[in-house]
Amino acid sequence: MNTTNMAENETLESITEHERILQEIESTDTACVGPTLRSVYDDQPNAHKRFMEKLDARIRNHDREIEKMCNFHHQGFVDAITELLKVRADAEKLMGQVTDTNRRLQDAGREVTVQTEEVIRCRVQQRNMATTVEKLQLCIPVLEMYSKLKEQLESRRYYAALKTMEQLENIYIPRVGQYRFCQIMAETLPKLREEIKEVSMSDLKDFLESIRKHSDKIGETAMRQAQQHRTFLSTVQKQVSAGCTKPLYSLNGRGAFQHNGLEEAVDEDEADDEVLTAQDLVDFSPVYRCLHIYTVLGDRETFENYYRKQRKKQARLVLQPQSNMHETVEGYRKYFNQIVGFFVVEDHILHATQGLVTRAFTEELWNMALSKIIAVLRTHSSYCNDPDLVLELKNLIVIFADTLQGYGFPVNRLFDLLFEIRDQYNETLLKKWALVFREIFELDNYSPIPVENEEEYKSVVSRFPFHDAEIEKQPFPKKLPMSQSVPQIYIQVKEFIYASLKFSESLHRSSTEIDDMLRKSTNLLLTRTLSGCLQNLIRKPHIGLTELVQIIINTTHLEQACKYLEEFITNITNVSPETVHTTRLYGLSTFKDARHAAEGEIYTKLNQKIDEFIQLADYEWGMGESDGRASGYLMDLINFLRSTFQVFTHLPNNNNDHAAMSGKVAQTACMSACKHLATSLMQMLLDTELKQISMGAIQQFNLDVIQCELFASSEPVPGFQGDTLQLAFIDLRQLLDLFMVWDWSTYLADYGQPTSKYLRVNPSTALALLEKMKDTSKKNNLFSQFRKNDRDKQKLMETVVKQLRSLVNGMSQHS
Repeated sequence: MNTTNMAENETLESITEHERILQEIESTDTACVGPTLRSVYDDQPNAHKRFMEKLDARIRNHDREIEKMCNFHHQGFVDAITELLKVRADAEKLMGQVTDTNRRLQDAGREVTVQTEEVIRCRVQQRNMATTVEKLQLCIPVLEMYSKLKEQLESRRYYAALKTMEQLENIYIPRVGQYRFCQIMAETLPKLREEIKEVSMSDLKDFLESIRKHSDKIGETAMRQAQQHRTFLSTVQKQVSAGCTKPLYSLNGRGAFQHNGLEEAVDEDEADDEVLTAQDLVDFSPVYRCLHIYTVLGDRETFENYYRKQRKKQARLVLQPQSNMHETVEGYRKYFNQIVGFFVVEDHILHATQGLVTRAFTEELWNMALSKIIAVLRTHSSYCNDPDLVLELKNLIVIFADTLQGYGFPVNRLFDLLFEIRDQYNETLLKKWALVFREIFELDNYSPIPVENEEEYKSVVSRFPFHDAEIEKQPFPKKLPMSQSVPQIYIQVKEFIYASLKFSESLHRSSTEIDDMLRKSTNLLLTRTLSGCLQNLIRKPHIGLTELVQIIINTTHLEQACKYLEEFITNITNVSPETVHTTRLYGLSTFKDARHAAEGEIYTKLNQKIDEFIQLADYEWGMGESDGRASGYLMDLINFLRSTFQVFTHLPNNNNDHAAMSGKVAQTACMSACKHLATSLMQMLLDTELKQISMGAIQQFNLDVIQCELFASSEPVPGFQGDTLQLAFIDLRQLLDLFMVWDWSTYLADYGQPTSKYLRVNPSTALALLEKMKDTSKKNNLFSQFRKNDRDKQKLMETVVKQLRSLVNGMSQHS
């Protein structure tokens, strides 16, 4: 029962739901039926079948209603068709009337239509003409501007042409942009811009080539103006130093100087020259024009980079010197002119344009150039051996530095380089003066300077500070003790100081520094150059004893003149010699060393001359008896020594010091000669190649030694005390006396005693000579051995030989 009720309830609900769906379908738009139909299938199983049944029932219901409605209106429809058929005849009649009326109307309006079309055509032409005039009025300014553009391009007014292009693009072409010619024109403008860029860049390249060619002239002009400015300042300084009270210059107008009292200091030709600037020599308009063009085109950075890159390349080319630049000053001048010209142009571009080149860029270029310049100058100046050329180079560097310093470039490193070149300049001066000194020494006759009258005396004294009261009292003609080279050397030393001073000018150094430089360079001249020349001179083979004596005299006077050279430098620099850091001249030691070398050379040459005479000795060592007179070679030697020592009387003796010095040199030379002569004679006797000596040869040798003693006792050089000089021959004398007297008993008995008569005779020396005589005695007495005296003498000799050998052996054991 319950199940039946539930089924009934479900059926009722389903029927109600189907009714609702049908009502919704009937009242809803067909496009929105989908959701409604979906709900049918979402319901209970087989619900759609019941719905379809319900839908069919509903359709049948509506069909019945449609049929009822058609049946109700059918008679009315039939009546309406009947009425319409009655009206057809009247409609056809009306149609004929309308057609006839239309035909008549068309015929009547045809003429009006023709006239109306003519009016319309005229109105269209009138409108087209007005439109054309209007459009032409818009196009004519564009064409005029384009024609103006062409004219500007032809006349190379590119900046104005770019402005015209800008107006065309922004103002004129937009007004008539729809026309073909405007489109062509608009497409042409970028090409014209590129052409303008290319042409302006070509002009810039021509400008760069032009300034490269004109850099030399620009630099020459700038350096000449700097030189004139230096001359002007020098003149001003001189007038200030001279106490000029009148104003030296006054401002006349804007930046113009009116010089008072300086007209005579300026060369007339230079005064007439127009002051030229970089703008006067080079047309800078291509740079300005190109800069403006690239700025307008918005490509300024490209132009700046290109310009700077090209100028860097040109800088490197300018900094490359000629390979033979060091040979002439013109080579250096051209090199400096080109560099100055380059940086003058850059300075002008820096100040005339805004940002094309910057201060940082020019400083970078200058630092690069400065390093290259210093390296080039350091290399090429090292090849130069002419001090005049080095001095001209220094002056050029100073002007070069002053010129660029005037344009704001730092030049301290150039002045540092000048100190290096100064040392080289001093070296070239030293080499030059070495040649000068050698020439002076070669041309000197090494004899005292003869003066015939007061005028000649004053001429010498004016060139060399010589003062001697005794010589001044002597009547003319007279001789000055030094030779002609002394005043010449003194003058050349002063010339060297002047030459060294020339380099120190314009180096912006204090007087103390200049004084120190002069003294150091002069010291080098004295201690190295002059000293070396003197040493070489002294050692030359052709310089004889007389010349050496004169050289000693000369060095003495040059030594005395050193104090005057000190005063000379002091007068130039105005720096007191008492200043703490003042360098002293080393001339005293230089001339003392030269004098000592000359003295030593005198002793050496004397000994060499003695050796030459000794080599002429030709003793007959086996002679029976002497000739009764001294050997010829020895007499020639003594005569030579006697005449030689007479020369020493000319040594300077103007004061006590000089007298003591001259006496010492003469005494030392004489003592050295006598000792060397005595040693040579002793060696001759004891020569191992000499095997036999006869008593006659001993006697002849004794005569020669007597002549030597006579020479020593004749006081060839004053100042020896007692028999000091004769003591040089004491060894020979005692040895010869021993053999001449044959006083062997005394020698052997007193040997070793301080009071021995033959104290200077060495046993080995006596033994060597005795053995040479022993061999000779055996040979000469071969057939007289039966004579009693000869046998006794032979036995005595053998006994003496044995005793001497025992003494020699004892000495060797003792030692």
